[in-house]
Amino acid sequence: MNTYEPETGDLVYDEATCKVGRVMGREGPRFQLRPPGGGREWDADGPLRPATDAERLSAGVALANARSRGEAP
Repeated sequence: MNTYEPETGDLVYDEATCKVGRVMGREGPRFQLRPPGGGREWDADGPLRPATDAERLSAGVALANARSRGEAP
């Protein structure tokens, strides 16, 4: 059983979508996550866990690459 309860602002890994996101809020059992650099939110039912250092780094590199291509602000 997953006992991790993310707080608003935490950077988490959504195991259902295999994406890193920042917790923006919670609506019932679902969490609203947003990509670290901004973008469209998605609802996550879980399981969620804290993002590892490698996942944080990977998300940061993906954001930097998107910015260099003009795809992110």
